[in-house]
Amino acid sequence: MTSVLIALFIIFTQLSVLAFGGGNTILPEMQREVVEVHGWMTAAEFSALFALSQAAPGPNMMIVTLVGWQVAGWQGALVATIAKFGPSSILTGIALGLWERFKDKPWRGIVQTGIFPVTVGLVAASASLITEASVHTWLLGAITAIVAVVATFSRVHPLWLLALGGLVGLTGIGQP
Repeated sequence: MTSVLIALFIIFTQLSVLAFGGGNTILPEMQREVVEVHGWMTAAEFSALFALSQAAPGPNMMIVTLVGWQVAGWQGALVATIAKFGPSSILTGIALGLWERFKDKPWRGIVQTGIFPVTVGLVAASASLITEASVHTWLLGAITAIVAVVATFSRVHPLWLLALGGLVGLTGIGQP
């Protein structure tokens, strides 16, 4: 059990400092580590934990705690959560102080401009990974595409889209 907790700590500490542009940017690497590298769960189980973490109230990175729980119970949940949020919080405090200190420097705007496309790419990679693990039929693919378009180009609240997806799931439509 100790080796699993150490592995969780190392994985989530590394992911903590890589989470540029929000927690969802690290989902592909998180999934790779817990599914492919360590085999602690399947891609479908990871996808289900992600869906649960997004549906539940609270922080959108609740998946970290859920993965820790799935892998090693309460201890795993605690270790994964502290490892994910501790280092990034410390680094963010330091970076914000420096960012404010150099607010008048011309390179600051250049850095901001460069970070934006990287963040968009990381979020797109996360969306692709979750879609790949979740879509098993053409109907689920069509639903995913429609929801993506509606969410991108309308002001429909995502909870309504989630509720509609839940209703479709309850009917059994699209099950493999």
